[in-house]
Amino acid sequence: MASPQSSTAACFFLALCLASIALAGNFYQDVDITWGDGRAKILDDGQLLTLSLDKYSGSGFQSRNQYLYGKFDMHIKLVPGDSAGTVATFYLSSQGNTHDEIDLEFLGNLSGDPYVVHTNLYTQGKGDREQQFYLWFDPTMDFHTYSVLWNPRHVVFYVDGTPIREFRNGEFAGVPYPKSQAMRAYASLWDADDWATRGGQVKTDWSKAPFTASYRNYTADGCVWNNSGAASCAMGSHSWMWQELDPNAMDRLKWVQKNYMIYNYCTDVRRFPQGLPRECNAS
Repeated sequence: MASPQSSTAACFFLALCLASIALAGNFYQDVDITWGDGRAKILDDGQLLTLSLDKYSGSGFQSRNQYLYGKFDMHIKLVPGDSAGTVATFYLSSQGNTHDEIDLEFLGNLSGDPYVVHTNLYTQGKGDREQQFYLWFDPTMDFHTYSVLWNPRHVVFYVDGTPIREFRNGEFAGVPYPKSQAMRAYASLWDADDWATRGGQVKTDWSKAPFTASYRNYTADGCVWNNSGAASCAMGSHSWMWQELDPNAMDRLKWVQKNYMIYNYCTDVRRFPQGLPRECNAS
């Protein structure tokens, strides 16, 4: 680890200093179960965490560390069978009325109908940036990797290494970007049958409870926020810091958006009669 003097000298404009990054790997060490009254369980010597939902409560956990930028991965196996009305999540968020947030939410459905991946991004407390996707596989049969890349240039959402959405830093066009508020990683399983499945038309069937989603292999390769109000990164290890999508990744992103996107706020002119949000026209 670098000395205090060398760390100070090496700090750059993002206040990212030389220290150790956080590479997680054990739920006992890396997260705190924050709600659910026993419905969240850490198993397999810390390698697996299950969240359960019944008619009385859901459950959730949060990372112990806060981060300013990073690459975050989670392997998730979603609720099988009739999961209508349920929402499983993996997201990043700061706190307060002007919080930043980067959302991956998985909206359950009737047996045989596809899950919906619901993405959103809040900056300074304002969201309304939803994009939704179907998946090209059954996410209840096995674990799949869901990831968020958050760096000064863009936020990218991935499924099994394939980018499905990119939100670029549009500050040049007056679009706020999450860059100064440290965020924790969160996951939860909860009931949202007032909106989650077909706009709330399909309700949760509590005879199928408890519903269970499984999480493993949580990895946070990020800049850890410390008590002095700065974030720390290891020298030479932050390759994601300026990572862009290469041509192959851009092709895969376009493929997903052409074939699997089912909602895009940037094309919903009826929702925004005064004009689409500014970032929708930013280039």
